[in-house]
Parts: sequence; C-alpha cells; structure tokens
Amino acid sequence: MTFIWNLLFFIILIGVLVTVHEYGHFIVARKCGVKVLRFAIGFGSPLFKWHDKQGTEYVIAAIPLGGYVKMLDSRIEDVPQAYHDQTFNYKPVSQRIAIVAAGPIFNFILAIVAFWAMYLIGVQSPKPIIGDIVKDSIVAQANIQSSSEIFSINGQRTNTWQDVQLELSRVIGAPDVIVEVIAKHQQQPKSRVLDLTYWTPKPESESLITSIGIKPYRPNIHAIVSQVADKSPAFNVLQIGDKIIAVNGNKIADWRDFQTQVWPYPNEEIAIQVERNGRELELFLKLGVTKHRDGKTVGFVGVSPTVEPFPPEYTNHQQYNVLAAIPVAVEKTWNTITLSFAMVAKLLSGEVSIKALSGPVTIAEGAGTTASYGLVHFLSFMAFISVNLGIINLLPLPVLDGGHLLYYLIELATGKPVPESVQELGYKIGLILIFSMMSIAIFNDIARL
Repeated sequence: MTFIWNLLFFIILIGVLVTVHEYGHFIVARKCGVKVLRFAIGFGSPLFKWHDKQGTEYVIAAIPLGGYVKMLDSRIEDVPQAYHDQTFNYKPVSQRIAIVAAGPIFNFILAIVAFWAMYLIGVQSPKPIIGDIVKDSIVAQANIQSSSEIFSINGQRTNTWQDVQLELSRVIGAPDVIVEVIAKHQQQPKSRVLDLTYWTPKPESESLITSIGIKPYRPNIHAIVSQVADKSPAFNVLQIGDKIIAVNGNKIADWRDFQTQVWPYPNEEIAIQVERNGRELELFLKLGVTKHRDGKTVGFVGVSPTVEPFPPEYTNHQQYNVLAAIPVAVEKTWNTITLSFAMVAKLLSGEVSIKALSGPVTIAEGAGTTASYGLVHFLSFMAFISVNLGIINLLPLPVLDGGHLLYYLIELATGKPVPESVQELGYKIGLILIFSMMSIAIFNDIARL
C-alpha cells in the first residue's frame, strides 16, 4: 500500500514539475513566433494525444519521468523558406536564450507559488529548541546548552529546524560560524562560535543537525500502539492501544527504548509484554527487516507510537494574507535557490559526498511521506524539488538547458555560433556525465532500501 501511495504522489509531483517546466519553453517559444510541433509529458507509448488549431500535437505518455517541447528546427529537418521566420534556429540569439531559460525560470516561479500557497494556508512548525547535546561534539565544544533555542546562524534567522538545516548546509567547512541561542527562561540571544573547519557531515546517513551533536527536542513518544501496518510482522499480534511494557524481559520506558530493544534482532523472534484492556500479556513476534538511516539492517515491527503534541510555546505558526505571503514566498524561494547552488558547488568540490545524491526512489518516498503529513508539507516538498529541477537544468552541460545557454552566450559574445563539431562533442560528453550522475543517484537509492 505504501508503494502505491508513494508512486501516486511521485507521478503527481513529477507531472506538475515537468508540465510547468515544459510550458515555460512552450509559451515563450510561441511568444517569439516559433512554431511548436509537439508538447509531450512523459516518454514511451502515448496514452493521450490531440492537436490544437495551430497544429501543435499534445502528448501524455506512459513513463512520467520527463517531457519535451519539439520546435520547428532546420538542423533536425528540412524547413521550406516560407517557414524560416517560425524556425527556432533562425531566431535571434536573444530569443533562443529566452526560450531555453524559460523552463528553469518557470520552475522557480512554481516554487514561489507553492510557498505562497503554503504560507496562505499556514505553517505550524516546531521551534529549533535543543533537546540534548552529544558529549564532546562540535556544539558541546561551543558551550551551547540543552533546552536552548537556535535563534540565528551567521545572522540568518532560524524559525524552524528546516531553517537550521538549510543554514548549516551553507557553512560546511567554515572556521567561525556565529550561532545565536536563547537559553531557557532567557529573553535575549547570546552568540556562540562553531568551528566547522573539519566538519565532514554524511547527509546520506544523518542530518546536518545531528552530525554537529544536536538532538532536537521532541515531545514524549509513548510505547503505546496507535497504528498497525497491514501485512507487517505485528499485524496479527499487536493491537491499537497496546501498551508495551517489556521486550525479552527488559522493561520499556518509552518508544525510543522500544526501538533500541527491537533493532538488534532482525528476522528473529522476540517476546513482548503488553498491557491490553487492563491485563498483562506475553506475546511472541517474529521481526521483519528494514534499514536504519545509517544503512545498518535492523529489526522491524510495523507499528506506530502515540506521540504527545508539541506544547504551544515550542511551536511557530506562520500564516500570511494573500499579499503579505508573496514577499515571504519569494524570499523562501531565493534562499532555497542559493542553498541548492551552494550544495552543487560543495558536491563538485568534494566537501559533500556523492552519496548525498538522490534519485527517483528517494523522491518518491519524499513525495509519499510529505503527502501523508498534509498539503502544506507536500507543497513545501514540491517547491524544494522544483527549485532543484530548475538548477540541475541550468548546469552548463550539453543536453541540459544550461548547456544550450552556454552555447548561445558564446554566440552572443563572439557574434557567431559554436561550430557543430564542438556542439556534437559537447553533447556526447554531456550525455556521459548525465548518465553517470543518474547512475550514482539510482545506486544511492538502491543502497538506502
């Protein structure tokens, strides 16, 4: 069931992102007088297709992993002299740049719209309050105390843990990072300095927040079953409302304690003591197998706990009216764009491992998970992926929009197009690099399963 849910929202997500991206190319091409032959969403066998009055064919295909806009182009097919004014490659270089750049730009516009809708609905987020600090960690060495709220990082206000994560990603390898924190029962923030010179985070296995030694505050998570997954190891054993008392005779204090007791026994039978309807029962359950975020194989039960809500004073509520939400959404999009460019640079420089690259499986899981949390979370995820799609397409690699833009900018500067032989070589190199990146991303996805 989870697979179908994830797949459904992956298709919705990619469908929206690709349609908006290709529509950018399409609408600007038409505004520039270029004849559009085909507007396709997806690859493979067409599921639906139709034509408009201008002769453009619209196609929705079976494999929802991309799309394209086919324009009249004499480099691809013979074009009669009478149609040269509608031919892409005969248009001024400035118009060709506008047509190619429109796809990524529309992805950024989509992110603004998604963030705008998110803030219009209202965002309820936990404040970045520290629950605990790992001994001898980077944060511990900076004399930051537990129960403190992270107010800002290098002058950038951090209202949520997501803000903290984003700002930390900007300062990987920086020697003096100024963190302002508000201690419990205090009103004014105090500055602390983090030395991240030798910080080597592993985003594929842990968050940036935990890697510097912070354990975010979380409400109590009781070892009381609130949900049992279908066809899971617990399906015919545990029931909603069961209070887990012990595992293999070891007393359980809370949900984290339960996880710690279960993880070491993948594919093994364990004894679980529960309280059900006022009676204590001993049950036997053969665990399944799953992978922890660090890649280790652990025992899997298939139940969800009962979680206390966050206290009101530990949460931020951000909601704006129709007009006020616009600048907030634009700023959020801009911050996401600059962050994503910074992460690409750190990937290229080796500061961030290529294991951090994610492929379609991880994106599908993210789409399904955020959709299960609600519309606001899904909109936020859509905006983030839309920005990243725009940035990836701006990379100066032939076969991507950025590669075409590079060629056209050279033409604009020199007054003559890049030779066909150079373009062909560039396309071949670009294909190899893109294929390599996709292979690494898919390999990382498989390794995380």
